[in-house]
Amino acid sequence: MNLVPKINKIIETALNEDVADGDVTTLSTVKPNDNFFGEFLSRQDGVVSGLEVASLVFNTLDKNVRFSIKKNDGEKIKIGEIIATVRGSGRALLSGERVALNFLQRMSGISTTTSKFVDAVQGTKAKILDTRKTAPGIRLLDKLAVSLGGGVNHREGLYDMVLIKENHIEASGSISEAVSRVRNGKYKHLVVEVEVKNILELKETIDLEVDRILLDNMNLEDMTKSVRIVNGKVPLEASGNVTLANVKDVAYTGVDFISVGALTHSVKAMDISFLLNSQFEGRNS
Repeated sequence: MNLVPKINKIIETALNEDVADGDVTTLSTVKPNDNFFGEFLSRQDGVVSGLEVASLVFNTLDKNVRFSIKKNDGEKIKIGEIIATVRGSGRALLSGERVALNFLQRMSGISTTTSKFVDAVQGTKAKILDTRKTAPGIRLLDKLAVSLGGGVNHREGLYDMVLIKENHIEASGSISEAVSRVRNGKYKHLVVEVEVKNILELKETIDLEVDRILLDNMNLEDMTKSVRIVNGKVPLEASGNVTLANVKDVAYTGVDFISVGALTHSVKAMDISFLLNSQFEGRNS
C-alpha cells in the first residue's frame, strides 16, 4: 500500500501548525536566494527511523531541496554519526528543521524502544505488538516506527479487527453472547480476538473458536497455565504492565504475542540535532 499520500497529509498539517502563513524569523534574516547545507547528527545510540518522512517535509516546502540519507530507516546507529544531509534553499531548510526533527526524534525513539523489547525476547516465539495508544493524528507514523524497530503492528484502529474487551462483555452480558453477536452481524468476516482476565473466562472462550485470545493483566503463573490449557489451539496474546524488566519472563510462558503500550504512549524522543553550514553552499551578497 502506498503510504505517501497519507504521510503527506500529516506533514501538511504539521507544517501548517508550525509555519502557518510564514516563518517570520527566517523570512527576516535569510535572503531568498541563499542556499545552505545541513547535517542531521545522532546524539545517542539507537535505531533511526523517519528519514523518509523528514525528506518529504523539506520537499513539501521546496521541491529543489536535496535530502541525502546516510543511514537507512530501521538501522542501528551510534552517537555522533551523520544520519542525513540536506542542501538547498536556506529558507526551506530553517522553516522545515523543527517539523523534520519532531518526526525523526519521535519515530526514532519508538523504533529504539521497540528494538530493545524485540531483542529481549530473542530465543522465544513471542512477537512484540504495538497498541492503539498512539498520538492522535499520527498513528500511521507511530506504527511505522514500531515496524522499523522490529515489532509487529496490531490492528490499525477500531474498524479492521474485532477485539472484544471487558466493557464489550459487560454490555453484551457474557463472552459467549458477545461473540455470538459478532458471528451473526455484518463484521463476521473480520478477525476476532477476545480479552479474558482469568482461567474461567479462558475456558469459556476456547470453545468459541475465535482467532486470538488476549490474556489481560494475568500473572506469570496463570499465563503459563493458559498456554498449557490452550495447547496451541488458539494464538495467545499477553497484555498489561509489560516492561523491559519483565518481558522476557512473559515470553517464556509460551505466549505467541506480547502487546506493549509503552512503545508509543510513553515515547522518549531520540536525541538528534540539525546543524546548518552557511558557508558550504555560499550565501548571496
